Order: sequence, then C-alpha cells, then structure tokens
Amino acid sequence: MSCAGAELRINFSPGRVQLVQEEVLVPAQRVLVTGATGLLGRAVCREFQNAGWLVIGTGFRRARPRLLRCDLTDEDAVRGLLQEYTPDVIVHCAAERRPDVVERHTEAAVNLNVHATSTLAKEAATCGALLIYISSDYVFDGRNPPYGEDDSPNPLNVYGRSKLEGERETLRHCPGAVVLRVPVLFGEVESVMESAVTSLWTKVETTESCTLDHCQQRFPTDTRDVAAVCRKLSERARQDPSIRGLFHFSGKEQMTKYEMAVSIAQAFNLPSHHLIPLTEQPAAAAALRPINSQLNCSRLELLDLSVTPRPFGTAVTDALWPFTPDKRWRQTVFH
Repeated sequence: MSCAGAELRINFSPGRVQLVQEEVLVPAQRVLVTGATGLLGRAVCREFQNAGWLVIGTGFRRARPRLLRCDLTDEDAVRGLLQEYTPDVIVHCAAERRPDVVERHTEAAVNLNVHATSTLAKEAATCGALLIYISSDYVFDGRNPPYGEDDSPNPLNVYGRSKLEGERETLRHCPGAVVLRVPVLFGEVESVMESAVTSLWTKVETTESCTLDHCQQRFPTDTRDVAAVCRKLSERARQDPSIRGLFHFSGKEQMTKYEMAVSIAQAFNLPSHHLIPLTEQPAAAAALRPINSQLNCSRLELLDLSVTPRPFGTAVTDALWPFTPDKRWRQTVFH
C-alpha cells in the first residue's frame, strides 16, 4: 500500500528552464496491533487506519477475517510475523486484563502478559520498530495518589504484578519503547459485558434493587482517546527518539461504580433509585483492588498531543446506545 505525495523537479531544455510537479508514491507507515479483536485493539486499529496507516491486526482465539491469527506466546510465530510484515510501530494491546481471572489462571496470564511481551520487545528492538506497551494503573497500590511515572509501583494483585513485569521486560529489551499506563477502559463494545464500565448497564436497566461499590475510585477512560494518544505518540516518537519510557493517560472524572451507574441512568433518562451505594469493600472478589490509583498525566500533557478526554456522560452514551431497547435492531447493522 502506498500514498501519493508530490515532488518538484526542474526540467532543463534548450533555451528554457521548466518547473514540473510529479506524483511520487510514498510507502504507507505500517502498524502492528496485537489484541486487535479486543476492546482497545479495535479502537487502535480504527484510529491508525483513519489516519492513513497500513494496519496489521492480530488475534488468536477470536481472530476473524482481515486479521492475522498469531499465538503471541509462540516465539517463532512472533519472530516470523515481524520479519514478514516489518512494522514501523507495534501497539501491544493483547493481555489478560481481568484481575480475578488472572488470580485463577496465573500461568496462562503470565505467559501472555509477561513472556509474550518480552518476545515482542526483543523482536521490536531487532527490527527497529517503535513498541508501545499498554500497561495499567494497577501497578500502584492506591494508597497515595495521584501517581507520577517516577513513583514506585507496588501492585496489590497478580494482574498488577504481571503488567509491571511486562513493563520491565519491555524497557529491558527495547530501551526506545513507550509504556503507556491507563486506567479502566470502555468504548464501543460487542457485548456490554466486555468492559467493567459498560457492564453496569445490566444494573441500570433493571428495576430490581442492587448494590454497587462506592469505595474504589476509578477514572473511566474512552478507548478512542487512548487510541488517539497511541497514534500521536507513534508519529511524534518516530521523529524524536527522546520520547520513550513511561507515560500516563487517563480520563479526568473520578467515579465509583455506583456513581458511574447513576451517570449512565441520567444519560438515558432512566431511574436510579434502585441502585444502592455499598460503602464497605466487598470480600467476594478474588483479587484485591487499589482504592484510588489516580494517574498524574503531566508528562504526557507536556507533549501537547491535543487529546482531551471525552466527558464520561457523552462517551458512555456513544458506547451504550445500541443496547437500549429501541435501538437493539441497529446492532445487526453497526456491530
């Protein structure tokens, strides 16, 4: 794939000098997106594609047409993939990101979150690609927010530890890489259960009383905004090698699950009196969560990438409107 540019050429002929404009084909920049079937991966693919990049998306169990099937835990498969497609940028979205699942299936999660990341970092360094590794605010314990990039991580659960190890492997094998820490994400979903944020819709649309956590402070962030940061960081870092290492990006609104659910109800003009705030930490979860792992994003803001987080109410409406009763038929068209 290539895109057209223009080049000025001087044509010398007897008795005159002529300025001629010729069309020149410039190869499109290539981005490899791992986890392209997932919540963030889909948004990243769309963002880069809309900006004219050649997008190579990978998946594994959920691989679909136009995506490459690749087991990221297979070192030979990863090496062959990068040698064949020679990406300029790799955005590594693939991960087991459900903390309770990581607690129960630790070995498989560590293979993906740590070992596969290590392989990608080695191969990215070998082929000269910029690697962007998506990490998590759960590398912090939540006791002393907000957290800057230089603050000491202290994850409370296996998921957080696996993401921290993934960061270390990334920067150890590929010193020019970018690590982007983000909080809980939501966006265009194939099922409301795909995100911890949009899954609240099942509580909102029912009229049965239900309790929702009102302790843990979260900063829900739209995947479209994260995708825009990834693209703009890619474009800037490829021009300026000093852009490397740790960065934070987050939504600005601090909300508990209860507050998010009430906001969703308000956005769709639905009642919220059946939603009951739970002000004590539930003991049912397998993995401990930080109370408040707010990220200080000032380092990224200094780059002036012009990505302002969308307001929660607007963004969550965009994500959930296909699941409202009078719009469900549209899922067959748009999803």
